[in-house]
Amino acid sequence: MGHATTHTDLSSQNIQLPAIALNFRKLAIGVAVVGLGGGAAIGYTGAFDTDAHHFWHAYLIAFLFGLTMCLGGLFFVFVQHLTRAGWSVAVRRPAEALAANLRWIWVLFLPFAALWMMGKANIIWIWADMETLKANNEAEFLIVQAKTAFLNPTFFWIRACVYFVVWAALSHFFLTNSVRQDESGDRAISSRMQKFSAPTAILFGLTITFAAFDWIMSLSPAWFSTMFGVYFFCGCATAGFAMMILITVRLTQVGALKGIVSREHFQDMGKLMWAFGIVFWAYIGFSQYMLIWYANLPEETGWFLARQIGGWGFFSFALLFGHFVLPFVGLLSKWMKRAPLTLSIGAVWMLCFHYVDLYWLIMPEIPSDLDTFAKYADMSAKYADTQTHFGNPVNFLLALGVAGTVIAGTISTLSRVALVPKQDPRLAESIRFENM
Repeated sequence: MGHATTHTDLSSQNIQLPAIALNFRKLAIGVAVVGLGGGAAIGYTGAFDTDAHHFWHAYLIAFLFGLTMCLGGLFFVFVQHLTRAGWSVAVRRPAEALAANLRWIWVLFLPFAALWMMGKANIIWIWADMETLKANNEAEFLIVQAKTAFLNPTFFWIRACVYFVVWAALSHFFLTNSVRQDESGDRAISSRMQKFSAPTAILFGLTITFAAFDWIMSLSPAWFSTMFGVYFFCGCATAGFAMMILITVRLTQVGALKGIVSREHFQDMGKLMWAFGIVFWAYIGFSQYMLIWYANLPEETGWFLARQIGGWGFFSFALLFGHFVLPFVGLLSKWMKRAPLTLSIGAVWMLCFHYVDLYWLIMPEIPSDLDTFAKYADMSAKYADTQTHFGNPVNFLLALGVAGTVIAGTISTLSRVALVPKQDPRLAESIRFENM
């Protein structure tokens, strides 16, 4: 592995998961059980004025909250191979473990299949029952009817299966090859992963884009945005990089990876979260809004108008400042990214606002009269008392439950492998890496 790693501690005590982390896995499992169980109990009993519409939308938000963390981890992994990056080898294994959850996360999507089998899928996706949609809003029905070649149950579930199979296969490929290299030291394995990273990028881009169309954009099937897939990608980057930072910092805090992971790595991970999760997110969000505002088409503007009236107006401003302005300034300095404490606070902050972003995307309903050319002032007055129900405990219980499940799965993977790709040919370069 080169002269630079001669004095690097690659003993099991330094690159194996400490026993204390297994206790944290038990805590994560407990959080998962309490969160998912408590959320389901609230949804079943209708406590806190939780109806079926709110519960299932809250569960969709929670599911995507966990899924985006794992997709962000996969993005980090294949991009490092695609660019043949050396600096990231020391921190790649946590991302591989995070992405490995994609092998089983389809299980959390099964409740939606059960809902569909019961004939109640229109609680979430209104196009699942076209007759009811026609009775409630004929104008929207006519728009959606033209999309039935794409928005139909059979094709919807075929696409969902393709997404999960592709994600599971890709995450499994990179993790197993990386671990195999730990054992054999075969440099050809690095070349193989680099070779497959390019088609992986294409598959990743296509699957997350269409998944965003299917699971989020089709909640309002008359609305469309060609930039929505990129916006969803920004969410994946936000959640994935934030979780990766928290996992890596925690590993160093419990005494692992000494002399391997340094502040230089923290700084670069912070750069990625700052660039993709803050700056690029704001750029795509503004671009999408600006184009729709400029075109001023009723079937497009209604989606944004519904998110600017009543209580949702506060959410829009909260995202502007909480997801962009404040973290942009707070993490701009390299010193904030080099310090584990401030970087961790930034990561937690971004995870919280990523959840707010998903809530803002999924929960609002578009009133049927927002597809008219009515004045904004009239609409604002009419829906001034629109409630967001963000404080409902079911939202946080389900989100914590899914997050706990993902964390427990990540720890389980890390407990079975080395915490660093110990025979990767670029490990020496990563250890001696310094920011210019």
